[in-house]
Amino acid sequence: MPTLPLLAVTVGDPAGIGPEVTLAALADRELRAKFRALVLGPACLRPASIPSLEVGADPRHIEHQAWLATAGDGPFHMGRASAECGRAALSALRRGVELAMAKQVDALVTAPVSKEALHLAGEKVEGQTELLGRWAGVSNHQMVAIAGPLRVMLLTRHLPLRQALDAITPERVFFHLELLHRTLVELGFKKPRLALAGINPHAGEGGILGREELELFPAALERARAIGIDVSGPLSPDTVFLSAFRGRFDGVLAHYHDQAFIAAKIAAPDTGLTLIAGLPFLRVSPAHGTAFDLAGKGLASAENMKVALGQTAEWAPRRPTPAPSR
Repeated sequence: MPTLPLLAVTVGDPAGIGPEVTLAALADRELRAKFRALVLGPACLRPASIPSLEVGADPRHIEHQAWLATAGDGPFHMGRASAECGRAALSALRRGVELAMAKQVDALVTAPVSKEALHLAGEKVEGQTELLGRWAGVSNHQMVAIAGPLRVMLLTRHLPLRQALDAITPERVFFHLELLHRTLVELGFKKPRLALAGINPHAGEGGILGREELELFPAALERARAIGIDVSGPLSPDTVFLSAFRGRFDGVLAHYHDQAFIAAKIAAPDTGLTLIAGLPFLRVSPAHGTAFDLAGKGLASAENMKVALGQTAEWAPRRPTPAPSR
């Protein structure tokens, strides 16, 4: 069988920029030489340059590229969330997870989906992290933002800020530190250096600017260090991300969505990625949304998707390989 890693690539919401940036990235010959691709999406979106995977064919024997048609017939109205697009995105994602769980592909790369469209389709989730974790049957999983040398795990994801802060507990901090440590080891870091971000300005200034750092974190940090995790903190949130970007830390645990993503998107506005830690397979996505305002206008950059595909191809061989065909 071919030796290049085989990536399942979902095209995302058909009314967003996912299909166009996916196809543009896969047209890059230099990039394409690093992996094989099985594209998942509605048949009506397949270009003539990508052959269909024959019914019953084993995807592990793909030599270059193939398209596996999933549910969704269109027409899709560009730039608009709809139940039809939500169902199409869900169908491709579900098939991608099935292939990854069956070890018929080496990794899953997902183009962006619309939460509104997923809700219209009846799947009321806060994002792909929750959805893929449920389908994979795992509970201790989380999103990691990757912006060049900056790697940030979120303690909470898409929650109103007040709810996110209420959700921070010593137990959750410990479990996320352990998950971040384990994930970085899987990516090739022998002894990851972690940092725990504070919540308050200057990490509370010893209780002057808030007591969360004194009350929530010491027990979790002690527990993490007791099992060999190298973690510093809590560190002031206005400096910890820059320190990590400059190489002092290999990963940072942040507490809420914008604390992580403001730093990550400034650090890598066009090349950021997200990874879901804790899944039984590797899943990577470009760190941007459906960009409905750009969809279908030929203005969307494929750079982010190119980085996602290239980085996944580099990481995939470090994960368990698909089982041999019988």
